Amino acid sequence: MHGTGRTWVVRALLAGLVVMSGYLIYEFGRIKAGYDIVDTARDRQAYEDRITLLDDEIVALKQEVALLETHREVDREAYMEVEASLASLQAKIQEQRDEIAFYRGIVSPADGNSGLRVQDLKLTRGKAEREFNLRLVLVQAMQHDRKVTGDVNLSVEGNQDGVQTSYTFSQLIPENADKAWAFSFRYFQDFDRQLVLPDGFTPERIHVEVRSKTRSISSIEESFAWAASQG
Repeated sequence: MHGTGRTWVVRALLAGLVVMSGYLIYEFGRIKAGYDIVDTARDRQAYEDRITLLDDEIVALKQEVALLETHREVDREAYMEVEASLASLQAKIQEQRDEIAFYRGIVSPADGNSGLRVQDLKLTRGKAEREFNLRLVLVQAMQHDRKVTGDVNLSVEGNQDGVQTSYTFSQLIPENADKAWAFSFRYFQDFDRQLVLPDGFTPERIHVEVRSKTRSISSIEESFAWAASQG
């Protein structure tokens, strides 16, 4: 019994010696080949430190990119706000210029002529396909010592299925609209009227007759090319 125990102990010691010898031979071979376990461990630690440093640099660069993108977005929004403010300012300046030109046309027109005149006529498309909105502005230039009264007569000339045709104002307004078009003012008066064109009719010119009923103020007639904006 004791002999068997000794045999197992001896075998275990021999196995341990074999393993230890193998490891020593393995390390000796690596040392002979120029391998140093201490240097290898040091190099490995250096690589790990370098990887950690690079990871930190990546995080810092990502934060910088995010910051730059935020600044770019802020700059873009600021630019858009400035651009919108500039556009609004330009629109206001143009509006003021138009108002100055309008009142100058009343007080001191460029041609120096006094009396009635059409200051503005504008056509825009209505809701339906054949509907149009007409804006007419009448002014009394230079002489404002009395009111001018009268009425407006309007007609539209164009092509109706290949034939030159003219329609009066009363033929072009909606059924329930007032056919009378009177005016009375000292400086100016503006009107908004709706026109409905007949099917097959292509408008070409619009003729406006402003008939004065005030003594010493003459009636006027003007003709304009038909041009409707999308407004």
